[in-house]
Amino acid sequence: MTDLLRKKYLIVPLILVVCVASYAWIFGTRRVDYNVQVKPLLNKKCISCHGGVRRKGGFSVVFRDDALAPTESGKPAIIPGDPDGSEFIRRLSAHNPEERMPYHDKPLAKEEIDILRQWVREGANFGTHWAYAPVKEVDVPKPRRLWGLWPAGKPDWVRNDIDYFILDKMKTEDLKPSVEADKSILLRRVSMDLTGLPAPKAFAEKFLKDNGEKAYETLVDSLLASTAYGERWTAMWMDLARYADTKGYERDDSRSIWRYRDWLIKAFNADMPYDRFLTEQLAGDLMPKPSDEQYIATAFHRNTMTNDEGGTDNEEFRTAAALDRVNTTWEALMGTTFGCAQCHGHPYDPFRNDEYYKFLAYFNNSRDEDSWAEYPLLKEFRGRDSAHYVELGSWLGRNTTPDHASEILHFLKTGQPAINSLLADSFANAELADTKWLVMRKNSAARLKQVPLTGRDQLLFRAQTYTTDGHLVVHLDSAGGPVLFKYDLPQTKGAWKLFSTPIPTVQGKHDLHIVYASASLKKQTENGIMFDWFHATREFPGKPGAERDSAYQHYLDLVSTNQATTTPIMLDNPADMYRPTRMFVKGNWLVKGAEVRAAVPKSLNPMPKDAPPNRLGLAQWMTSPENPLVSRTLVNRLWAQLFGTGLAETLEDLGTQGIPPTHRELLDHLAYRFMHDMKWSVKALLREMVMSATYRQDSRITPEDSQKDPYNHYYARGPRVRLDAEQLRDQ
Repeated sequence: MTDLLRKKYLIVPLILVVCVASYAWIFGTRRVDYNVQVKPLLNKKCISCHGGVRRKGGFSVVFRDDALAPTESGKPAIIPGDPDGSEFIRRLSAHNPEERMPYHDKPLAKEEIDILRQWVREGANFGTHWAYAPVKEVDVPKPRRLWGLWPAGKPDWVRNDIDYFILDKMKTEDLKPSVEADKSILLRRVSMDLTGLPAPKAFAEKFLKDNGEKAYETLVDSLLASTAYGERWTAMWMDLARYADTKGYERDDSRSIWRYRDWLIKAFNADMPYDRFLTEQLAGDLMPKPSDEQYIATAFHRNTMTNDEGGTDNEEFRTAAALDRVNTTWEALMGTTFGCAQCHGHPYDPFRNDEYYKFLAYFNNSRDEDSWAEYPLLKEFRGRDSAHYVELGSWLGRNTTPDHASEILHFLKTGQPAINSLLADSFANAELADTKWLVMRKNSAARLKQVPLTGRDQLLFRAQTYTTDGHLVVHLDSAGGPVLFKYDLPQTKGAWKLFSTPIPTVQGKHDLHIVYASASLKKQTENGIMFDWFHATREFPGKPGAERDSAYQHYLDLVSTNQATTTPIMLDNPADMYRPTRMFVKGNWLVKGAEVRAAVPKSLNPMPKDAPPNRLGLAQWMTSPENPLVSRTLVNRLWAQLFGTGLAETLEDLGTQGIPPTHRELLDHLAYRFMHDMKWSVKALLREMVMSATYRQDSRITPEDSQKDPYNHYYARGPRVRLDAEQLRDQ
């Protein structure tokens, strides 16, 4: 044997020894996975006493900086890299029941303590939960051969990328896919899923007779293009938007918000990109020169309940509506239970108590105030009123500045900014009738606090009177302060009328003290006048004359008309009516804490550069490709609509206490493609799902499948989905 050959025989075993040793070293010292091994232990064993709700001993394990901070003893409980010097590990291992943690509960198993010990030794690093990590492109698990060096052929069963992910997981569970469902079953399944109805006769006959490869694809495209598609997915969205044609609570009076329902149908049928779909619903009113349709889209957050019951506190229920908007935005649009942070830091997820109120600030500055009329309302003029509105707009364009014209037209369309009479206080023989309107009686007084008057020289107010000799005197700053104006009130016989009076120019904000008197009122308890709202504004423009008088009359008629279609919408306060946001101490809205400004949680993506600090900026943050939750949440919800269960089963909670996804890589793959390749097209996303072989499988279950996967978590058979209420009705 030559020396060269002998050396080769020696080198090969040496290489093998080195490889085996390296493998053993790498995998024998595998680092602890925080999300898989540590976080579940902390949530199960520690959080109830050491989380956002309670911080026994000054120790919390929700955030790393809290976990490493000094406790009440003055020393940190966790010292990274030093498990033997960490009180955290000592207490878990203690034998004395008065010292051992969890306190007065079953001790951790040795294996669990070993995991935590190794975690501390490795630096006690906190990982990012999968749902809060950015959505990144995922490699499709296509089969390969020759130790993964060479791609294998496409499996016969696979129709698109979804199937590769499903097939890969099936193999790990020792499952095999089912055959494709019969054409008649597939016809009904996809028709009910995409339109909520059986396929139209023409669609059905064409599909059943067509044996070509494109028959199913043609059917899917026809269903996606049908008007019933928009109605079916609007029904789903209306549930998320807590839609109702009534206000809720005790009286549950009617609410005219059907224009929002119609907006949704149009948006779905037009396949409005989902990022724009969300932006218009969250902040259509804040977009440049918003259209009526964009205003109507904001009714998404006017579906909150309004309490018309007499004796209720309007500020309490205005606050309840703002809180509901926060919680709905997170649960419906971002699949996260953020509401826990209202009273304390979130006990399981990385959201602090103050971050809840910073997020609330985006919604807390809105104009709605639990009013009976549900102001602000968008007016859509009809017939002659519509023509007068167009004529008035043209006249204003010729006779005043663009800013003044815009201010007048905005007030005509929205009635804002007005001051609702339900804000009045300091009553003397006056009150809020049924807690809705300011009512004044014989020799009465009331106050409106901090009314902006800078640049205003006219006051409009809507009221109804019951006497012929009512007289108003309005004072500045106190009951005996300077007189702002006096007004003799005509009899309106209980009908709402619009009143207008000039006022002297005053700078700043002032309390208005309203004094009312009427000699014809015999009893102190008789009502003389009832106010709805007040609007301090600028005098109507133009030079005196017939043309100006005609324009002004159109203006007054349009303010007073009851012929317009009205829809509750979102609007923010102008700068001089800004409403500050304060934290609630322990979640109690009556106990205010520190003031905060609008911001998003630090644990998620940052606010986009130059985004405004309002709902429009919030929408930009949510629809940024860097946001980890919005695209994942919609993909998961649509999957659940088609397959009965989401890839992550807890649709409203993708956080650490939610059920982990069965196919996390598939969820991320679809979420990434939805944003980048599909350009936020919901139709394209649904098409991808229903075109997959996974969706088309026969739904019959074999005894083997029943034993291995009774709930079809791994999709080795087609979906069995129960019809919802609307679909049952339509059958």
